[in-house]
Amino acid sequence: MKITAIETHVCNARMRNWIFVKVVTDQPGLWGWGEATLEWHTKGVVGAIEDISQLLVGEDPRRIEHLWQMMYRQHFWHGNGIVRGTAISGIDIALWDILGKIHNVPCHELWGGRVRDYVRLYCHLGGGKMEDFYETAPGNAKRFGELAQQAVEEGFTAFKSMAVPETMSLEGLKPIKSAEACVQAMREAVGDDIDIMVDCHARPTPRMGLMFAKALEPYGLFFFEEPCWPETMEDIALIQRSVATPIASGERLVGVHAFREMLEKRAVSVVQPDITHCGGLSEARRIGALAEAYKVSMAPHNPQGPVSTAASLELGFATPSYIICESVHNDVEWREDVVSEGFEVKKEGRIVLPNTRPGLGIEINEEEIKNHPFQQEVLQRTFYRDGSVGDW
Repeated sequence: MKITAIETHVCNARMRNWIFVKVVTDQPGLWGWGEATLEWHTKGVVGAIEDISQLLVGEDPRRIEHLWQMMYRQHFWHGNGIVRGTAISGIDIALWDILGKIHNVPCHELWGGRVRDYVRLYCHLGGGKMEDFYETAPGNAKRFGELAQQAVEEGFTAFKSMAVPETMSLEGLKPIKSAEACVQAMREAVGDDIDIMVDCHARPTPRMGLMFAKALEPYGLFFFEEPCWPETMEDIALIQRSVATPIASGERLVGVHAFREMLEKRAVSVVQPDITHCGGLSEARRIGALAEAYKVSMAPHNPQGPVSTAASLELGFATPSYIICESVHNDVEWREDVVSEGFEVKKEGRIVLPNTRPGLGIEINEEEIKNHPFQQEVLQRTFYRDGSVGDW
């Protein structure tokens, strides 16, 4: 059995161009689907996949670890940068899809079988609709409360918000009070039985991140995400030690070695590898095992397309440290037209029952993808009030 081609199929979904990766074999009807979505770097990732494919065409797709080592270690540069790491991830996910199809079992059965009966989903405020999640003014506490209530009405028991505003390296009480008002409005709208997450998007500096974390501590957040950039891992660890709130981070990290440092420093309570960036399912499984060794929870970053979600769910069913799956369902109205899925989502509680189809249990509608060709992603640019460049 040999790999005969590695194809990329780009599908524009407004906020992102989904990059679907199709690994084709010489066995009739046998291929695998992966995803390598990286917003604002679509052309770079597609080119990286083309470069890497030279290593794999003609190889046996069943030798997944061998092929992963080739992709990561050959061509001189290790695959620990975001573009090449994303390219590797998309191909790796597709290889696992193929292996599941060969053995006629879901991927989670390849990894020792189910460790849980269902996986719980959480949503973004607005279900992933860009205008609600990213563009609701942080000062509009009432709107945050309304969107929180909407998430609960849609069946979710957990949701994520971006209640922390963009700030300069140091600011006074105004942004702190704004974030506190928004989180208070959400908590009052949904009560104590619903889990609320707040994502800082790594906007704050370490000191501002600590100030936000302390201000929001009384509201019992499920976790407080990316309080500052992981380039300052010691500061994330300081924030973790300073509050009772679980701190989460990791979506910007590529490879198990970066997560080893995070865990050694006891920087987080929740690791958030992105399966489409960190090195695929192969590397995500290693990260999950490392998290288990440190008794740290795992909640993969997953705001991308449907193949990413299917991969995250398969990982969740076989990984003890996995606690919850990030999901978006309202980013584009035609999302369900692109994919058929083998798992079932119960609306009450938004829990997912196991996939029963082979591999990832999904199939991509290539004709529907053609209806949404590449377009440059919607630009998101941040400048502070003095005109200096900020983190979005």
